[in-house]
Amino acid sequence: MNVKRIIFVFLTALAVANLSLAEETTFKVKLADAKGKQAEANMVLSDNNKNIVVRVADQDAVTIPYDQLDKFSYEYTKKHRITQGAIVMVASLGAGAIVMLTKSKSHWLYINFHEQNAPKSVVLRMDKNDYKNICASLKTHTGKEVEGLEQDKAKKEKSKDEKKDK
Repeated sequence: MNVKRIIFVFLTALAVANLSLAEETTFKVKLADAKGKQAEANMVLSDNNKNIVVRVADQDAVTIPYDQLDKFSYEYTKKHRITQGAIVMVASLGAGAIVMLTKSKSHWLYINFHEQNAPKSVVLRMDKNDYKNICASLKTHTGKEVEGLEQDKAKKEKSKDEKKDK
């Protein structure tokens, strides 16, 4: 009787684990177009369909089968908020100057793939709180590493070491 219960629990655990592996994972991102405009989007990693879907306003903007993926690249950028500061400066000179001195930070994901031997790419802006989860999920679902993530970690470690030396 005890053996049957153990086997039942074991099989149930396997079934639950199998279902959790074949799932869809969704992340909020921004899809960048050729002109640099960004649209709110959802990136769906589907193990059932073996593809990545980027949806904008409930429309599938891009569907990329896992077997057509070439590589993922990550980039972190910082830039001064000159334009936003100029706009704020109209209302308040001091506040505008402060905004101009601050930097915006962005996390970018480049998805390179091919469609009938034609190379294509998609650029997504990731939220600062989600980019690590997105990169880990891409590795888990597709089996491909995200390039550039290790360089980012190395830069952060180097800047921490420099701050300690000062």
